[in-house]
Amino acid sequence: MILQEGISETLQFLLSFFLALLLVLVVTCLFRKWVAQAQAQAKIKEAQERRTKSLIKMRAAIERLKQQAPKVDPEQVLSLSFKELVHKLQQDSLSPDSVLYVYMEKALEVHNKVNCLTDYLEDCETRVQELKNQPKEKRGLLYGVPVSIKDPYDYKGHDSTCGMAYFLGKPAKEDSVIVQVLKNQGAVPFVKTNIPQTMLSFECINPIFGETLHPQNPKKTTGGSTGGEGALLASGGSIIGFGTDTGGSIRIPSSFCGIYGIKPTGFRLSYNGINSPVKGKKSVTSMAGPMALDVESLAYVFRVLLSETMFQLDPMVPPMPFREEIYSSNTPLRIGYVETDDFSQPSPSMLRAVREVSEKLQAAGHQLIPFSMPRVEYAMMKLYSAGLFADGGEMLMEKLYGDKLSYAISSMVSMLQIPDFLKCLLSWILRPVDPRTAMTLSAFRGVGTPKNLWEQHVDVEDYQKEVMSEWTEKNLDVMLYPSLGPAYDKGTTNKAGGPVSYMALFNSLNFPIGVVPVGTVTEQDEEDLALYHGYYGDSVDKNFPKVIAGSVGLPISVQCVALPWQEELCLRFMKEVETLVHGKKKK
Repeated sequence: MILQEGISETLQFLLSFFLALLLVLVVTCLFRKWVAQAQAQAKIKEAQERRTKSLIKMRAAIERLKQQAPKVDPEQVLSLSFKELVHKLQQDSLSPDSVLYVYMEKALEVHNKVNCLTDYLEDCETRVQELKNQPKEKRGLLYGVPVSIKDPYDYKGHDSTCGMAYFLGKPAKEDSVIVQVLKNQGAVPFVKTNIPQTMLSFECINPIFGETLHPQNPKKTTGGSTGGEGALLASGGSIIGFGTDTGGSIRIPSSFCGIYGIKPTGFRLSYNGINSPVKGKKSVTSMAGPMALDVESLAYVFRVLLSETMFQLDPMVPPMPFREEIYSSNTPLRIGYVETDDFSQPSPSMLRAVREVSEKLQAAGHQLIPFSMPRVEYAMMKLYSAGLFADGGEMLMEKLYGDKLSYAISSMVSMLQIPDFLKCLLSWILRPVDPRTAMTLSAFRGVGTPKNLWEQHVDVEDYQKEVMSEWTEKNLDVMLYPSLGPAYDKGTTNKAGGPVSYMALFNSLNFPIGVVPVGTVTEQDEEDLALYHGYYGDSVDKNFPKVIAGSVGLPISVQCVALPWQEELCLRFMKEVETLVHGKKKK
């Protein structure tokens, strides 16, 4: 009896001890999170104040430049094409400081309407003065051209935030390689542009800088993650910009806003000095690329960037100069065309765009061959989604700890936080009624082990070979592909993300692909949404026609695809489409 009482007291003591320990751990975790949240909020407030001061400096710089620089007609400067602007700057018909203040003033005007700027790069003012003092023979190919850059591009002395508190107060020690090459060629970077939090969303909103609105319809999103850049370029506040693309991040804003953009093959352009919350992934290729108002501007930028300067600054970039003979060729093309990826039913305007452009290309003497992209469901779920979160989202969640979450990423974060065993269970339960959500939950578990990761890398290579084999069998030069659109309503991208497959697939394939605007949404497109049914009958299929409704007059686009390392051919195809649709010819 005494022994039993002793054991009972010991058990009670141990139970009390473990309960006390558990309480201490819970309190400690809550306290740590509270501290992290307080620190994040303090950093966000500082960053917001810093941006306000930065834009005040920008306004003051505009006034100084107006007083010092030669007087020009702003509307006349803004009406110039990229090529015309370059020519006038090279010929001294325009002064770099005059052009700079015109674009700075326009950028501020656009920002006040759509909230697209995150930072003013104040050394641009002294830079134009230095350029003016250069001997004419030392001028670069981009002499005096104002350039806007997406937030994560490192610029010495400025944060590359990725829309996250984690990266605030960590100014870059040097410029990214692309910025260095741009400067070497005489360009004048002058602003950074807004992005979604984490840059893993195609809705341009973050807790630091807020939301960027669509320039034509404030109820719509500009897309992401290069959404600020898309809005600024589409509104005339910049003439050339630079973005990044992990799942359509250059191409979605280009498509939604009606501009041109291209995602090159991985490492054709340097990615050194471009920040990211998730590094180390191999199954999904992130790439830097330009965005502009016509194809010729994109081609010009490629000529500039693919230089000895870039190859020396980043030896990982293959020393492949721009191949003019491919871009300038007039040989008729064999063009594969895809109307649907059989994973997400295209919107009426997406389908119409491909069909109309196909007809124009065929009438112009090109051969059009139907093409079916194989196993897109497998590629999106097993290769892209699982590859993007191969670690189960661990690296991303570490950086989000304590941060305030925007609504655009809340669903993604909630899914990542679910324990793996529950992801399995929920995936099994949801599969009959909401199959794509079920597959996403399964993919968000990650790959588990190094062996599984290596096997997944092999699966990606095998899929690339499968697509290229079918491409070769049909003897294609390029491919015409639907481009996601029209623009979604604000706050809805996490309800109907499935059709992003039209963009994200090519980050696993690692093919160069560009967007060309080809028209606008019609009343008939809007009426045809009533007939939209989708392929799965799930929540995505039900939500997609709702979130793109009310888009009459908004841009629609197509995508132009080439095989890896064929950026020149991709651009040539983009130019063919642009010429047939808009009547713009190579000069």
